[in-house]
Amino acid sequence: MKAPKEAVARARALREEIEEHNYRYYVLDRPTISDAEYDRLLRELQELERRYPDLVTPDSPTQRVGAAPRSDFGRVRHSIPMLSLDNAFSEEEVAEFDRRVRERLGAETVEYHAAPKFDGLSVSLRYEAGRLVQAGTRGDGRVGEDVTANVRTIRNVPLRLRGGGWPPVLEVRGEAVIPRKAFERFNEERLAAGEPAFANPRNAAAGSLRQLDPRITAARPLSFFPWGIGESAAAFADGHTQTMQALAGWGFAVGSEFRSVTGLRGCLDYYRDMAGRRERLDFEVDGVVYKVDRYADCERLGFTARAPRWALAHKFPAQEETTVVEDIIASVGRTGVITPVARLRPVEVGGVTVSRATLHNEDEVRRKDVRVGDTVIVRRAGDVIPEVVAVVPEQRRRGARRWRMPARCPVCGSRVERLEGEAAHRCVGGLYCAAQRREAIKHFASRRALDIDGLGDKLVDQLVERGLVHDPSDLYALDTDTLAGLERMGAKSAANLKAALERSKRTTLERFLYALGIPEVGEATARALAGFFGDLDTIMSADVEELQRVPDVGPVVAERIRAFFSEPHNREVVERLRKAGIRWPAPERRSAGPLAGKTFVLTGALESLTRDEARARLRERGARVTDSVSRKTDYLVAGADPGSKLEKARALGVEVLDEAAFLKLLD
Repeated sequence: MKAPKEAVARARALREEIEEHNYRYYVLDRPTISDAEYDRLLRELQELERRYPDLVTPDSPTQRVGAAPRSDFGRVRHSIPMLSLDNAFSEEEVAEFDRRVRERLGAETVEYHAAPKFDGLSVSLRYEAGRLVQAGTRGDGRVGEDVTANVRTIRNVPLRLRGGGWPPVLEVRGEAVIPRKAFERFNEERLAAGEPAFANPRNAAAGSLRQLDPRITAARPLSFFPWGIGESAAAFADGHTQTMQALAGWGFAVGSEFRSVTGLRGCLDYYRDMAGRRERLDFEVDGVVYKVDRYADCERLGFTARAPRWALAHKFPAQEETTVVEDIIASVGRTGVITPVARLRPVEVGGVTVSRATLHNEDEVRRKDVRVGDTVIVRRAGDVIPEVVAVVPEQRRRGARRWRMPARCPVCGSRVERLEGEAAHRCVGGLYCAAQRREAIKHFASRRALDIDGLGDKLVDQLVERGLVHDPSDLYALDTDTLAGLERMGAKSAANLKAALERSKRTTLERFLYALGIPEVGEATARALAGFFGDLDTIMSADVEELQRVPDVGPVVAERIRAFFSEPHNREVVERLRKAGIRWPAPERRSAGPLAGKTFVLTGALESLTRDEARARLRERGARVTDSVSRKTDYLVAGADPGSKLEKARALGVEVLDEAAFLKLLD
């Protein structure tokens, strides 16, 4: 069944929001929503994709794990992916998991390995000939960050395995955590030294392990607890429980919390026992994990795209308290999304003092009828910003004030818009708004945008904090003396950056459009806009109807582009950038030949020319090149290993060209 427009728009919005939270959680270690809310978003997207399979895209968060690694560290490629686990929030969901496992294995009961679900940073340790040779974070599940030097400083990580019997190559996977008591002492020491305290042990552990200076990591009270293995050059155990016993013998701090349990009843008994002892454990846990114990059974069960079928995380319920909403403020995020945030009378929730809670969007404020002065139930699941679950209507005060979304951005005064079918309101002053300034400049300078070599995140932070740069156009007014006076800069670095800024002025229209950071306009859309219109002024003056003539530009994207260029602040910045000297080649005169106006999609590998060369030759002949197959596509060029685009093209009746036919058409 083809997905309706509402489902398409909602899935797109969910993918964007989930990827943003993946970035903040896995890359920045600064989550802004609770685990419970993230799980709800992911489950909503999973349900949409289950109901409408045509919504599934290769880059959907349901098809992959986490986010890309940071560029500060080297990379570690996991030969066996570090996948996420499916989650359960009720006993009924655990029962359904057990039923599926039993049916697939043809067994009446199943032995499970049960263990705590640690709340830290997942790490894979590689041992060769019994010696630790490499350590990597989970990253996106397939490629992580090389943190070997930092992991070596963790005192309970064996640098050399004890005893014997271990395989010549062994990857031990587990969680880097900071135990509760060590965390409390660590925060006390930070406060005494005039440094800010960490919000919780998970953030402290993640931040400690991902320091560029291993000496800082060595001063942090990190511990490592294994929960499984990755690559192993030889079999040494029949299942997960035997593996943990072997790891204990080889020198790992396994602990006594894992055990083997029988069937559904054994799983649920273990869950209740751990939930009852949760606050007394030495480390933070947010649930328990069940794994089918025998490896032979796990191999029979296999994997889905993002998780093993033989394992399940059973999450603990979120912790809740009541407090009073003292105010509701409009918080502007880095992408311009405006989120209502409740300022709360401080209350301790799960051992953390909470004074702010997200209200998500204006619809949610209205649905829950949250007003300033209300008594509310606040839920926290180990994150910095919890959520308001519900109002306690019996305790509403007379005169409790309703909240409305402001018409103007509270930071820059630009218009606030909400597109039809979307829940979020956005400030449209992207290039101008101070709340979006840092990320707008970082995006502008990124490799696929203007590619300003040497303008890293920390340098951008300095430029913004010192008031030297207010929008991307200010970059081109910086002089070498000013740059040389910044931290970690000198005369040579300043000269190199000035040269890079000068080089960046010679670009292409599609790169410039992408660099502007227009919501919903990625590289493919920027390329399509540049190819279709060929001129920036035409794009800036186009209305929604004209924009929708561009292949793959629908009503939501068209409205985003129109809103961006209709904001005077953004147009002023664009004009300043052009005056600074940014330029691109004038569009070539389009051929009147047989390919003029035709739309092509390329898939698979071509032998005689690269993908970029093929695109260039098509555009020379007046053709358009897009990244996805639709009814507007005239030809699909299929090289080796073409993938799903070929199937979609055939289903839509799009003409398919092999490489020989494509070259003949070009000639």
